[in-house]
Amino acid sequence: MMEYKGYTAGPIDFDPDEGVFSGTVNGLKDVIHFEGTTADGLEQAFKDSVDDYLAFCAERNEAPDKPYSGKVLVRTQPELHRKAAIRAAAKGISLSQWISRQIAAAP
Repeated sequence: MMEYKGYTAGPIDFDPDEGVFSGTVNGLKDVIHFEGTTADGLEQAFKDSVDDYLAFCAERNEAPDKPYSGKVLVRTQPELHRKAAIRAAAKGISLSQWISRQIAAAP
């Protein structure tokens, strides 16, 4: 996965007829597409596309779309909710902090 300035790309496609790799930036309302004929070229095109998008937004005096807000609504079974809340309380942290730590620790 490629990451740059908080933006991620993927999945990457390959067109064998054209010999071109291409991808889009994940998690945006706007579509940011990039392509390259080598891995280095693809990575540079990704970074250039993100930079171009941010410059375009700045020119228009608009806030760029952010891939993720940091807010996650999780629906689960009441027993799992209870179990997580008890574990968070035992650690002396909020349920949100406990869930964030579990996600961060995931492989």
